Amino acid sequence: MDITTSQAAVGGVIVAAKRRRRRVSGKLAWIVVAPFAAWATARVAGLERGSFFTQIMTATPYAAAGSLGALLLAVLSRRRGVLAVAVATTAAFAVGVLPRVAPSAQAAADGPTLRVLSTNLLFGHADADAVVELVRRLRPDVVSTQELTPSAVLELDDAGLKELMPYRILQDEYSARGSGLYARYPLTEIPGLFRVIGHNMPAASMTLPGGAQVQIVDVHTYPPLGRQVTAWTDGLRNLPSAMSSGPYRVLVGDFNASLDHGELRKVVERGYVDAGDVTGKGLIPTWPANKRVPPLITIDHVLADQRLAVTSYEVHTLPRTDHRAIFAELRLPGGN
Repeated sequence: MDITTSQAAVGGVIVAAKRRRRRVSGKLAWIVVAPFAAWATARVAGLERGSFFTQIMTATPYAAAGSLGALLLAVLSRRRGVLAVAVATTAAFAVGVLPRVAPSAQAAADGPTLRVLSTNLLFGHADADAVVELVRRLRPDVVSTQELTPSAVLELDDAGLKELMPYRILQDEYSARGSGLYARYPLTEIPGLFRVIGHNMPAASMTLPGGAQVQIVDVHTYPPLGRQVTAWTDGLRNLPSAMSSGPYRVLVGDFNASLDHGELRKVVERGYVDAGDVTGKGLIPTWPANKRVPPLITIDHVLADQRLAVTSYEVHTLPRTDHRAIFAELRLPGGN
């Protein structure tokens, strides 16, 4: 046998075995994607209902992150239907969440500055010295307090708040209902400004140097726990709207709601901007503080009249309270 014939007999083309791509089953992909899709739909449409679903809606930023894993499974399933739903879900989350980490355009304002500080005192147990030290450092024009008890009033004054913020409208109580406004300038209470549903929510007018009028509302709605979810909804709906002219209005405090709640977004749409949101710091969590777990959700807010510009927003941790304090600098339009 000649060599050529031998090579032809034993030769041939060597074909490498094709590597099979791993595919996730379409059924599994749907099982994973569907809950995220339902969550995104509820968030976009403001469909939170009942105590449980209202509470978990505050975890939307974490669900948005989780939706990326669901999107990956949809890609691996190579099923067009589930992939389309996964892409739309992630996009809906992105539209709702990502704007809070980027500064937004604001109203032009070159007038006087209003500095606002808010702190929930946890039944009056917050460290009074730490609160007053924060006031000394930040020099707010007004301080909004929630869960203010009579003993906390005395402790704050003993720590020096009386000298720093001599004007006040207090509705303190030995419970979570107590609230109070402290100010650097004279305050005039505004009774009956709105129907209060929740804890005490004093409202006051303050005249800044130069004559500008600002109205401050100390907000503390009920938490959406159990049957209180109805009162939580009504409390947010009854908060006063901003005005298109006249005094500027600022709502500040513990709303027990995040911007992932449709009810809070409706409040903002009534003439306000959220200070954290427009400064790109809207995802900084404010609760629970000083716990074994870090703060997870953002339920304390400064809602400023949309005619104002938010020039600064900060979050501060205080000892012995489960809420972080929030601080905002607001610039009024010129000519006031």
